[in-house]
Amino acid sequence: MGPQGQRAPRRWCVRGANRVRRRERLEALDQIADEVRDCTGCRLHEGRTRAVPGEGDPDTEVVFVGEGPGMNEDREGRPFVGRAGGLLVGLLGSIGWLREDVFITNVVKCRPPDNRDPQPDEIAACAPFLQRQLAVLDPAVVVTLGRYSMATFMPGARIGQVHGTTRPVDPQTGARDALVFAMYHPAAALRTASIERESFEDIARVPSVLVQARELREGHGGAAGPAPAPTEARSAAPAPAAPATAPDPEAAASSPAFVPADPAADDASQLTLF
Repeated sequence: MGPQGQRAPRRWCVRGANRVRRRERLEALDQIADEVRDCTGCRLHEGRTRAVPGEGDPDTEVVFVGEGPGMNEDREGRPFVGRAGGLLVGLLGSIGWLREDVFITNVVKCRPPDNRDPQPDEIAACAPFLQRQLAVLDPAVVVTLGRYSMATFMPGARIGQVHGTTRPVDPQTGARDALVFAMYHPAAALRTASIERESFEDIARVPSVLVQARELREGHGGAAGPAPAPTEARSAAPAPAAPATAPDPEAAASSPAFVPADPAADDASQLTLF
């Protein structure tokens, strides 16, 4: 993606070190995906058809984190392929991005029965996978979709209050130097016209958040700062893309797990989000 967040040639097209880093990321992500497909760490594996590790560009600067697979995702083993996925594609298209430009995953990798909310122990069981994915990808921006994803990165927040806002990510989540941007889950937008309208308004801010994140990464040399109260996403002046630095896949694989807090109760439109 270019200096202001627009699409640009992907880094893997560049010869040399970037190509090596891409291969290392792919190998590390594939290893995590294989472990997800074999995982029996919580009760969700008992009813799954396919686990859903996640997919996308390994060189992306932006990772979207949803809540859990639904019926279509469980059948295909891919994230956001149902109606909510169609809306997510539409949201991305509204800012000139494709789903192939980003990486998409969930806080739980197997479908909860009857699309119920994921339970705290299920989220905790999957947390090491998400942490390792973020450590490998090293995104500049993490976009949360829904309140359970939001709670992983903004503990104690209420989605009705913080959607469309940003704050630094806690490095313990695996994203060592990133901003998090909160959005409603697309499934909630499908049910409620006002949330759909707000979702299009929110995603329109993401390119400027990406520019802001790049500037912050350059400014503090990759050291993550403290997490202040959420702020409204604002436009930022164009800045050159931060250099891609490949995380060590072995270090990512051995990192301690970050276990998110339970999400705060919120409005009824967010009770079932996938």
